[in-house]
Amino acid sequence: MLSWVVIGLAGAAVSGIVSIFDKTVIYRYATTPHTLPLLIGIAQTFVGVVVLAVVRVPEGAEWEPVFWALVSGVVFGLSAQFLIRVLYWNEVSRTIPVFQSYPIFTAVYAFFFLGEELGVVDWLAVAVVVAGSVLISFRPGSGSIRGILLDRAFVLLMIGSAIHGSAHIFGKVAVDELPVLFTHALRSLGLGAVFFAFNLRSGSVDDVRTFVRTRSPALRFVAMNELIIATVGLLLLLWALALGPAALVTALSGARAFFLVVYSTALALVWKGALGEVTTPGVIAIKMVSTMLIVAGVAAIATGSA
Repeated sequence: MLSWVVIGLAGAAVSGIVSIFDKTVIYRYATTPHTLPLLIGIAQTFVGVVVLAVVRVPEGAEWEPVFWALVSGVVFGLSAQFLIRVLYWNEVSRTIPVFQSYPIFTAVYAFFFLGEELGVVDWLAVAVVVAGSVLISFRPGSGSIRGILLDRAFVLLMIGSAIHGSAHIFGKVAVDELPVLFTHALRSLGLGAVFFAFNLRSGSVDDVRTFVRTRSPALRFVAMNELIIATVGLLLLLWALALGPAALVTALSGARAFFLVVYSTALALVWKGALGEVTTPGVIAIKMVSTMLIVAGVAAIATGSA
């Protein structure tokens, strides 16, 4: 059997690709911040229904883990709303790494609600993650404290990250009692419901109609991303969560930030202006250093919590 560490890292690497495709649709095709979430809601609902029809409800499944699987999807959807909203206006490699600080919130939840105590190293790791999150949002030459924030996006990202941290707790509770595929189907349905509720607007519906009428490449991007790439990434991380300790798996998922910066920077260097990324040497250096801080911090938190 594959190690949960290998599975978790593979899931993080695949999830980094998802963000690149999301930003491509946002940057090149969507005219409102609600368009991509609506498309994702449609795709994830489809995935949930199809997987549920194939695997069916497992014999002996109890209502409580089923409920937590749905809650995990709903909470995941709520946090993703914050992420996609900010992603619509900002660089992908400055947005995702800040959001990826969610393991620090998981550690705090565990401390207050589960009675898990954190050592000095763990709290220092929290400080490192926060420092990395602030650094990656820094704009050289901004000249003011306000310039540290991404047009107030930092606060939104941190709120979304705090919400997202709880989704992994609910997911762990569910997948400990239910099969991975069945849990994934329920989470997809919960996520899809949230995205429909928040993004079924006239502007986003008009966008989708235009995509269909003109056979826009955006539909191919979303179909490939959500039906294949995102599904594989989510299943890998859920599989790792079923096999390994939640804290360590959560830390591994934070490696998505590293993969994302590598992917987006490489694309921007090859295709100038791709994804709206800034590629000056100073900016690239800040992104790489701060991303490594975030990944190192969340890994230290998870290791210390084991």
